[in-house]
Parts: sequence; C-alpha cells; structure tokens
Amino acid sequence: MAIDTALTIGVRRLTVRTGAEISGMELRQCSDEQIGDLRNAILAHRVVFLRQQDLGAREQIDFARRLGPLTQGHPTLPIVDGQELILDLDSLTGGAANHWHTDVTFVDRPPMFSVLRAMVLPEVGGDTLWANTVAGYADLPDDLRQLADQLRAVHSNGHDYARPDVVALRAEIGEARLANLAAFASEVFETEHPVVRVHPETGERALLLGGFAHRLVGHSAAESVDLIRIFQSYVTRPENVVRWTWREGDVAIWDNRSTQHYAIYDYEPERRRMQRVTTAGTPVVGLDGRPSGALQGDSTLYNLPH
Repeated sequence: MAIDTALTIGVRRLTVRTGAEISGMELRQCSDEQIGDLRNAILAHRVVFLRQQDLGAREQIDFARRLGPLTQGHPTLPIVDGQELILDLDSLTGGAANHWHTDVTFVDRPPMFSVLRAMVLPEVGGDTLWANTVAGYADLPDDLRQLADQLRAVHSNGHDYARPDVVALRAEIGEARLANLAAFASEVFETEHPVVRVHPETGERALLLGGFAHRLVGHSAAESVDLIRIFQSYVTRPENVVRWTWREGDVAIWDNRSTQHYAIYDYEPERRRMQRVTTAGTPVVGLDGRPSGALQGDSTLYNLPH
C-alpha cells in the first residue's frame, strides 16, 4: 500500500477502511507537532500501530497523558504493581477478552483513546482485530439505519458472570479466568447509551454496541439479541476489520469512539501480557441530542482526571 506522508510522521494504511502503521516517531520523545499528526491519523484510520517502542509503564502513562487526561486503569479490576492508571491484561491471571467490545461502555463516559503495549507474547497467535463502527453504520441499509437511529441500549459489566452453575463455568473457562470475571463484575455498572452516537470531534455517526450491550430499551430479551446481532454483523464485516500481529514492544492506539476490538485467545497454554492506559471520555450523545445515562453504579472515581 502507498505511504501517506504527514508533516512530521509516516502513515501507511493497512486496509482501505481501518488501521494504519506509523513510522518516524518515538513515543518517548515526540514533539507536539508529531502528537497533533498522530491524533489526526487516529481519527482518520481509527487505530494506529507503532513497532519497536519498548515503553515502560511510566513512559506509557506519560505519552498517553499527551492525548488527554487519564482514567483509572479500570472501574473494578485490581491495581497491579501499584499502577492505578494501568490495566494489566495478563492471560495467566485471566486477562483475555475473547469477544468484540468497545472499552468500558458500561459507564456513561467511556474512554476516548486507548493505548496498549505488548509485553509478553506467545510464539504463535494472540493477534488483535479492530473494527470500524463508523463504516458499520454507513453500511446499514436505509431501513436498518432508520431503526438504529431511534434505539437505545443498556450496557453492563454484570452479564451472566454470576451464573449459578459456577462448577460448570469453572470447568469451561478455568480458575484464573473465573476469578478475573468475578473481579470484573464485583461492582455492577449499567448505562443506557444511544445505539448510534455522534463522534464529538468529527461529527461522524457510529454504532455503539459490542459485548457489553445486553438489551435494547423497549424490546424483549429475544428481540434485543436478534437486533443487536444484526447491527453487530455490519460492524464486524471483513472489509471493516484490520488484524494486527504483535511483536514485543509494539504499541496500538485507537479511537474508542469509532471502533470495537477482539483479542484472539488462541494461544493457551502460552502467556500473553499487555498493558492498557485510557484517556477520559466525554458524555455520549445520540442523534436526538440526548446523552447517555447511568442506571447503576457510580463511575466518578474512574473518570476523575489524572
């Protein structure tokens, strides 16, 4: 693919719709001009990748803060190594997310940008997919688009993690992942979001769904499952997806307002460890101007600027 040269960085598209690789930039010591060009590349390509950055935890935090105020690492998962601003995603402790999702949509202000660095990787496997939710919305036929424009969905982190058949669940996913899920749902959050959000910087319309969207307001459970599945299928069409094969030291940065992602869990029993930092988001607004509303849980501490 051709290389688009920005003013201060190289930007090489990875697919027509989603993803770009950035060159000529060291995240430890980049200029304000490079940060501006990088931000524009993220908005244009949804997710960008940088090879061989080899950041430490403090360097990752310092860089991410240049994109905006930071959130805590996670609303419910425990702090690791004293780093409250980092979410540690270690497969040995159950940190594997084998489903499509947008980060932390169960709170009323999901993160703006996510910055993920690769620390430990399996010999084979462990790729991540990103999907373009703006393109997913644009691909909808007119009748489905008109329906989506009117819908609101309830997102929660508490979905069936408290199943009564814990023995069966333990056998199915293992002790480490079961403990991680229990921590994940230790405080339940529920938020009502518009299914179609307006991007606050670009004005684009994007589908806001993913694995935390459990039901549609005004629809039965069965209808919700079917409708969410239909809309979700447009987001994750192959032409909207980019796949990244990691190397240790890589960094991915994505716009959480216009993407979903899926970390493929195909490497057991090998280890995969990543760490993520997120920047604080703004209230989600639908086409009618109505913002999202928290139904359960208080995310104030999570979203306090850091």
